[in-house]
Amino acid sequence: MPGDVVRAAGDALAERALGLPELAGARTVAAYVSVGGEPGTLALLDALRARGVRVLLPALLPDNDLDWGEYAGPDSLARVRHGGKMALFEPSGERLGPAAVTAADVVLLPGLAVDARGMRLGRGGGSYDRVLDRLERAGARPALVVLLYDTEVVARVPAEAHDRPVHAVVTPSGVRRFPRG
Repeated sequence: MPGDVVRAAGDALAERALGLPELAGARTVAAYVSVGGEPGTLALLDALRARGVRVLLPALLPDNDLDWGEYAGPDSLARVRHGGKMALFEPSGERLGPAAVTAADVVLLPGLAVDARGMRLGRGGGSYDRVLDRLERAGARPALVVLLYDTEVVARVPAEAHDRPVHAVVTPSGVRRFPRG
């Protein structure tokens, strides 16, 4: 997608997401920095920080699990290439450990699509499956929100027994909620 479309979608996503009651009351949000053609997340990350929210960002570990670090603005990001995978923007500061995500009030998830059941289709690396499992094992119950383009909300995506539904999807045109199980 052209850069101006990605930026416009990111601005619209930030506006919609910032209106979520879950984010209004959040003290800690686990998020991510969009890459490639994903809807832009930097406007949202900066707006959350301006509200005084602690924003955690992932750092990919060699086994595809995620460590976490704090976002302190665009200058706190490092572009990191992991083997043959695409380059990611990760926090350059102190690593807080994989369990840091369990302190989040809201977890913003990337994805390729989400369906009418709230099932999210990821990129297949299993990183966020591990995060969701870690949250469950810790008894943490953050709001799970996926950020997508309107066209990525579909009738059905493949799901396996370990997959967990999200609670909401935010797109440039609105918010769709799913029942919490």
